[in-house]
Amino acid sequence: MNLHTVEKIGGTSMSDYAAVRDNIVFKNGKAVKTGLYQRIFVVSAYGGITDLLLEHKKSGRPGIFALFAGANEDHSWNDAIDAVRDRVHEINAALFTDANQLARANDFIGERLEDAERCLADLERVCQHGHFALEGHLNVVCEMLASIGEAHSAWNTAELLRQEGINARFVDLTGWRDGEHLTLDERIERAFRDIDLATELPIATGYAHTREGLMGTFARGYSEMTFSRIAVVTGAREAIIHKEYHLSSADPRLVGEAEAVPIGRTNYDVADQLANLGMEAIHPRAAKGLRQQEIPLRVMNTFEPEHAGTLVTGDYVSETPCVEIIAGRKNIYAVECFDQDMMGLMTTYDRAINDIIRRFKGSVVTKDINANTITNFLATNLKTVKRIRAAICEAYPDCDIQVRKVAIVSAIGSDMKVPGMLSRAVAALARAGISVLAVHQSMRQVDMQFVVNENDYEQAVKSLHHALVEVYDHGEAICAA
Repeated sequence: MNLHTVEKIGGTSMSDYAAVRDNIVFKNGKAVKTGLYQRIFVVSAYGGITDLLLEHKKSGRPGIFALFAGANEDHSWNDAIDAVRDRVHEINAALFTDANQLARANDFIGERLEDAERCLADLERVCQHGHFALEGHLNVVCEMLASIGEAHSAWNTAELLRQEGINARFVDLTGWRDGEHLTLDERIERAFRDIDLATELPIATGYAHTREGLMGTFARGYSEMTFSRIAVVTGAREAIIHKEYHLSSADPRLVGEAEAVPIGRTNYDVADQLANLGMEAIHPRAAKGLRQQEIPLRVMNTFEPEHAGTLVTGDYVSETPCVEIIAGRKNIYAVECFDQDMMGLMTTYDRAINDIIRRFKGSVVTKDINANTITNFLATNLKTVKRIRAAICEAYPDCDIQVRKVAIVSAIGSDMKVPGMLSRAVAALARAGISVLAVHQSMRQVDMQFVVNENDYEQAVKSLHHALVEVYDHGEAICAA
């Protein structure tokens, strides 16, 4: 196995650079830590930049892409490009104190923004002709704009490290002005073919241009896919993700800093369950390659580089059955479909409802099925839920459909096969006066999901964490994270 690691960093402008620098011990301005090289860093865009380029991930506020896709004659996307230019110049000014270095940084990102602006203007003119439809080009536009943020942060990080005397190398996977359309693995193989990891520190873009398009498949999770495939293609001994927090037994903001403990070990099954709840340690599709190649994943806190973090492997099972993490998700819509004719036709109904949810790009967190009722718990917005409900009504006019906003709280562990775990969890919720609307536990017994009223979410997390992680019974840990 190779000696190197692949590490992904991202976040605010300073933490991107600090995640690299703070993992290197400096003395008199020169790196002295052994193992400085034999590492590859994959860099995401600075915080908020991709929102400005595309659209805000949470609020939906339009960025350049959304404004261009919906543009009429107001050319508001031009103003959005100016706003991005102002913001990246502001970030650069905070990072580069030397005037010449600042000018070089501004020239690099400025050239990309000017290229993008010309492309959008040309495309807009072409699509005014009746033979060209803008919709057919929007996926490519989205990919192009997404790449700008990663190129900006990766170039800056490499430049800043070179100023520290480190032989950093900017690795541009964005395919900018590159006419070749390669697969992701082909692009990675070509980019790293001539890099000597013993003497160079590659800083790669989190976005990679591919024949299929990363955005279309992985949406905003594309940087984790790039990170994962670099680890697989280059044969890394370990993949490391630097985040702004520890992977802990629960959200410290809910259960308290003293009660939430960092998780030392877990497995990819647990990582998948967290991703299902929107708390990704890593995108499930990105984890697949690491798991297949038996590459361990380490999740580390950017601001505590001395902490070992959480090691995720495919074969880990806790020494004793226990709950490792209490996690959950609010803003879930329960779409309950009851039809007396469903009995005996469950497969047909389920397939049809799934097709409708897929058509409107709804995300199913979990579901209930009995003789005459299917309930899907969706992580999406109300507008989409209303469209899904209307489509189901059209397909099944006699179906009684109820929509309710709920929350899901889950107890997750690599091995929870211990008698009484479920009853203990339900009892803890009952003691807190919380009504359980639904319970799910699969035969794999890696998680237990409790559907509760949304306003009971915080208390449910605290109650389950106290009962399943913090409490000791007759001297034995019910759960030791």
